[in-house]
Amino acid sequence: MGGGDTCSSDDDEEEQRHEPPLKRMKLSSPHQDSRRQHHNLLAPFPLLSPRQSSSLYRSPKPHESLGMGPPIESQMMGSKKQIRRVEFVRIITQALYSLGYSRAAALVEEESGVPLQLPVVSDFRREVLDGRWEESVATLAKIGPLLDETHKLAAFLILQQKFLELLVDRGDVLGALRTLRTEISPLGVNRQRVHELASCVVCPTRGDILEKVEWKGSDTEARMALLEKIQALLPPHIMIPERRLEHLVEQALAVQREGCIFHNSAETALSLYTDHQCGRDQIPTETVQVLEAHDNEVWYLQFSRDGRHLASASKDCTAIIWEVVDDDFVRRKHTLAGHHKSVSFVAWSPDDSMILTCGTEEAVKLWDTATGECKHTFQKASHGFTSCAWFPDGKTFVTGAVDKCMYRWDLSGAELEVWKPRMPRIIDLAVTPDGNNVVCICHDKDIRVFNLEDKTERLIEEDHSITSLSVSLDGRYLLVNLVSQEIHLWDMALNSRSPCKYKGHRQGRYVIRSCFGGSDHAFIVSGSEDSQVYIWHRGNGELLEVLPGHSGTVNCVSWNPSNPHMFASASDDHTIRIWGLSSTKRDRHRRSSAAAPTPKSNGGISHIVNGGTRELLENLRPF
Repeated sequence: MGGGDTCSSDDDEEEQRHEPPLKRMKLSSPHQDSRRQHHNLLAPFPLLSPRQSSSLYRSPKPHESLGMGPPIESQMMGSKKQIRRVEFVRIITQALYSLGYSRAAALVEEESGVPLQLPVVSDFRREVLDGRWEESVATLAKIGPLLDETHKLAAFLILQQKFLELLVDRGDVLGALRTLRTEISPLGVNRQRVHELASCVVCPTRGDILEKVEWKGSDTEARMALLEKIQALLPPHIMIPERRLEHLVEQALAVQREGCIFHNSAETALSLYTDHQCGRDQIPTETVQVLEAHDNEVWYLQFSRDGRHLASASKDCTAIIWEVVDDDFVRRKHTLAGHHKSVSFVAWSPDDSMILTCGTEEAVKLWDTATGECKHTFQKASHGFTSCAWFPDGKTFVTGAVDKCMYRWDLSGAELEVWKPRMPRIIDLAVTPDGNNVVCICHDKDIRVFNLEDKTERLIEEDHSITSLSVSLDGRYLLVNLVSQEIHLWDMALNSRSPCKYKGHRQGRYVIRSCFGGSDHAFIVSGSEDSQVYIWHRGNGELLEVLPGHSGTVNCVSWNPSNPHMFASASDDHTIRIWGLSSTKRDRHRRSSAAAPTPKSNGGISHIVNGGTRELLENLRPF
C-alpha cells in the first residue's frame, strides 16, 4: 500500500510538470485573500510567499507565451508595435492593486506569468511599511544593481525616518543620536540636512520638530510617502512609479485637450471612450443681451473674481455694477455716481466685496458692492489717477498717477508708500496674484516689472507704444495691446525675449483692451476700432472668430472667470454686449416666450432674440 501511494504521488507530480502553468498555480484560500486585502490598505502590491514570488518572476517558457510566439519579454503590442507587452501588463496590475482589486490583480499576475515586482522589492516595501528599518536597509543592498550614490540617498531617507520616529514617537533620544552618528553621518549625504536633524534633539515640542524638518509623521500614509521618495530614486523597471497608468491616461487626455483649439468646457473630466474634439459651437459668439444703461461711451468693464457681477465705467461719469443671474443673464444692481469726470477704470477687491473706480484727472473712489455706497475717496492735490490695482491681502491697493508716481494706500486713506520710477506718465498697471510684483506701462515702449521683495526692476521692451496690459490669473503671462495693431503675450516665467503675437484687429488711435478667456485661459479676446470683437487661440495664435454687433469702437472686453461660455464687450456706441453660446440664446428665448406678461420699460436693458430686440419681461425686470 505504501509503495502504491508513493508511485501514485510520483505520477501526479510528473503529470503536473507537463501541465500548463495555470493548472500548477493554486488560487489563494479565502483566508489568504482576506490577509492580502488587509495589506492592500497599506500598499498597492500583493504579499507573496518566497516560493510564489520566485515562481512568478521566472521567464515564461516558449510554450507558455501567448500565441506560441516569442517570449513575452520581447513581445510588442499596439497598432504601431511600440508598447512592450510586459510593461503594459505590469502597469495594469499596478492599477488594479491601487484600485483595491487585489484578487483580480493577483490573477493577472498568475495568468500572465508577469509579476508586478521582484520578490526582493516586495520584501523591501513590506519592511518599510512595517517600520523594520534595519531589515529594509539590508534588503535595499540586494536590489540592483544600483549606483552607489543612489543606494546612499535611498538609505539616507530610510534612516532619517528611523531617526525621527525614535526621537518623536518613542522619545528615545539616545537611540536617535546613535542612529544619527553611526548610521546616517557615515553615508556622507546631505550634510545640511544632517545638521537640521541634529538640531531637532533640542527642539522643545513635537510641533517644533515637525515644522523644522517638514516631517509627515509615522503613520501608514507617511511611510507610503517615504516609499514614493525612494521609488523616485530607483530605476522604473525595479519599482514602477506610483499610479503610472493614471499618469499615462492623464497625459493622453492633456495632449488631446491641448490639440483641440475650440476646447472650452467647464467640465474638467474628459471621456476615455472617444478621442476628445470640441466643436466651434463651444465658443460664445452670439449676442444674448445688450445693456444700454450708460449715456455715453463705455470705456472699461470687468467681471468680478467669482463671476457673479460685472462692473462697467463710462465717459458719462458713472460706473455701474451689474449682477449675473441664471449664469448667462445680466441685470443692473447699482449705479455708482459721484465722479465729476469720465470714469475709465474699475478694479474688484480680492473678495469682490469692494470696488475701486478712477478716471483721468479724477480721484479714486472705494465702493461697497453690496450697497453701492461710496466708502472713501482717495485724492492728491492738483492731479488725478489713471489706474489702480489691489494687493492680494484685500487691505491695500496701488494707484498710478499723472505725476508719474505710484502710490500704495490702505482702506482708511493712509498713503503707505510712494514709488517714483523714471518713466513718463503711467497709463496702466497690475499687481501679480502673489503680490510680489507691480507691472506698469506708459506712453513709452517698455513694460516695467517692479519686484517689491528684492526691490529690483525688470524691463521688457516693445517696438511700438503700449496702450493696456492684462496679467493672467496664475501670474505667468502678460498680455499687452500695441498701437501697431498687434497683441503680444509675454511669458514672464521663461523670461522670453520674443512674445507670441496676435493679429487681425484694428488699433491705431484709441486705447483698446484685451483679456484672457475661456477654459484654462485658452483664448485671447480683444476689442477693435472696426467695431468688432476678435477671438484667437492662445496657444497657436490662430484667429478663430470675428464678431460683429457693435456700431462703434469696442474699447474693452472681459471674460467671465467662472463661466467659459460668457464674456462682455464695451463700446463707444454706449452699449455693453453679453456674448454666449447660440444654445444659450435659444434656451433664454424659450423661457422668455413661456411667460405672458406685457413687456415694460427695463432701465436700458435690451434682450436679443433671433437677431431682433425685445424688452425684458416683467418677471425678469430687476427694478
